[in-house]
Amino acid sequence: MEVPLSRFHSFASDEIRSSNSSSSRGFPFSLPDSVFFSRRKWRRNNPFSRIRCSSAMEQGLKPRPKLQRLGTDAGERKVPVLEETQVRKPPTGGICNQIEKMVLYKRYREALELFEILELEGGGGCEVGGSTFDALVSACIGLKSIRGVKRVCNYMTRNGFELDLYLRNRILLMHVRCGMMIDARRLFEEMPERNLVSWNTIISGLVDCGQFVEAFRLFLMMWEESSDGGSRIFATMIRASAGLGLLFPGREIHSCALKMGVDQDVFVACALIDMYSKCGCIEDAQFVFDELPEKTTVGWNTIIAGYALHGYSEEALNLFYEMRDSGVKMDHFTFSIIIRICARLASLEHAKQAHAGLVRHGYGLDIVANTALVDFYSKWGRVEDARHVFDKMPSKNVISWNALIAGYGNHGRGDAAIEMFEKMLKEGMVPNHVTFLAVLSACSYSGLSERGWEIFESMRRDHKIKPRAMHYACMIELLGREGLLDEAYSLIRTAPFKPTANMWAALLTACRIHEDLELGQLAAEKLYGMEPEKLSNYIVLLNIYNSSGKLKEAAAVVHTLRRKGLRMLPVCSWIEVKKQARVFYSGDKTHAETKEIYRKVDEFMTEISKHGYVPEQKSLLPDVDEHEERILLYHSEKLAIAYGLISTSDGTPLQVVQSHRVCGDCHSAIKLITMVTGREIVLRDGSRFHHFKDGVCSCGDYW
Repeated sequence: MEVPLSRFHSFASDEIRSSNSSSSRGFPFSLPDSVFFSRRKWRRNNPFSRIRCSSAMEQGLKPRPKLQRLGTDAGERKVPVLEETQVRKPPTGGICNQIEKMVLYKRYREALELFEILELEGGGGCEVGGSTFDALVSACIGLKSIRGVKRVCNYMTRNGFELDLYLRNRILLMHVRCGMMIDARRLFEEMPERNLVSWNTIISGLVDCGQFVEAFRLFLMMWEESSDGGSRIFATMIRASAGLGLLFPGREIHSCALKMGVDQDVFVACALIDMYSKCGCIEDAQFVFDELPEKTTVGWNTIIAGYALHGYSEEALNLFYEMRDSGVKMDHFTFSIIIRICARLASLEHAKQAHAGLVRHGYGLDIVANTALVDFYSKWGRVEDARHVFDKMPSKNVISWNALIAGYGNHGRGDAAIEMFEKMLKEGMVPNHVTFLAVLSACSYSGLSERGWEIFESMRRDHKIKPRAMHYACMIELLGREGLLDEAYSLIRTAPFKPTANMWAALLTACRIHEDLELGQLAAEKLYGMEPEKLSNYIVLLNIYNSSGKLKEAAAVVHTLRRKGLRMLPVCSWIEVKKQARVFYSGDKTHAETKEIYRKVDEFMTEISKHGYVPEQKSLLPDVDEHEERILLYHSEKLAIAYGLISTSDGTPLQVVQSHRVCGDCHSAIKLITMVTGREIVLRDGSRFHHFKDGVCSCGDYW
């Protein structure tokens, strides 16, 4: 029995727009469980039986005609103009046949050039068939040529070609795929007849371009007309729910898919996994995945990406190994996801395994996976490995360049970052705002002020890119590094937009380094007001008030912390040794090797004291609480480094990650530790990367 959804007939589109909220009650429609849906198959007539094609006059593929502009050297022309005296035109039917064969071999540009002959001849008295227009539609889609779309449609109109439903759907698809959604909507509204393909095409186009609410409106209209749908339309509408971030309509569509018996379809199931993941219901996503009769590569990739999206990196990594053991083929997307997870976990060993698997499975030259590798190696102290992967890539996109430039910058190699930026421009790659963020950050990290200002000014002048707040934050940091605090504050005040938290944070860092308490207090208070729920801002402001003797204000901050129930969580550091991550807290004595670890700390602290190390009793504006100050000699990063030294062979580089900004005492100590041990230590703190080697840090003591 078919039950049309007539009660949804009169809802207004503005009611749907109001549903874009996290509450399911705001969504304007519901597909009730009591509705029974017909399982009848959608009957389609074969559209090819109605296509008339007169292009079978000639079966051989003729050489491409040479087109030449009159009075111009043929080697210099770009847009050919045909002259009767210059080109011997083959019969129109032969051209149609050649167009179809060109499209068959995916030589789309040549097919459209041959179509120009038909345009100039006006058909030549010979009918152009539906198969030729079908081929031209494929050529326009392949090239995403808006000009080609208009030429084909104008030719059809001028010659009075009558379209059947199949070709109308193809023309609609051509407009959708080429991004011409306004024209596509007009064509759809004017269609005298529609089928499921028509609805699928226009709704998918709306979802692809982010018009999710409008897609739901058309979906309800379609349902009223037919009360039927295939797996593709359900997968599309589930994507729309994910795009809106609304769980309620997604569950309703899931219910419909169950009743229609298409919930086991791989595309519907993968869309459901993605939707539940993006809406924060990872358990439901796991349930859908577990119910899959056959777990495909796409299904595994989707559930792994879902766990990674919500920060369940270890669970995602475990799923990857389950996928590998199940025998399912892994593709380049699988390895790209895993490499990004390894970057989050700072797991070099797992990343190396993923890299090896990437090569072993034949994806060693894939641009997406290799870009992820460049990003990973750049982030975790292996810049030379990143450059090696980058140089071997047969093709590179702007994301690949950005990853390497940012990698050089993060490790204090500003000159190398600028060199890569200039090489990128010479090779014709168009930079984007992320490129400029990477290179300006490199300049600020390395103190390359003059070059940084040149690049900043070239953004708008040469590349027509309007600087954003993130670029201003880089320039504020650049000024702050040089001690130009008044100029940095002036740049904040004169910015063409409201200053952001990152801009004030850059100024606060400069005030901490140059011990400007007054301006630092102003910056900290701004941060306190802009991010009232961020705990570290309270701690920074509290320590500023204590340092400047403003005890009344400090007491008010403590009162606010207690009233909101906020407290500083213990800071921690972790290090990976033999594929196992070890977590340390300041003053931690829970590890089995505690005695050896503390003995090693005492040993290297004694050794570095001989090289001038003196413990810092108090640093200006620390973002840790007083408990950290009381256990200065046994901070979490010192314990992690000590464990790394006793657990690895001499000369092995150490990778340490920590949840907070490294304090000045630990920063000074680690520099000297690398000098006396001959080890390289890469530390990723809450502010940036620190690459310690031979007693020097890549940050230049500015962080």
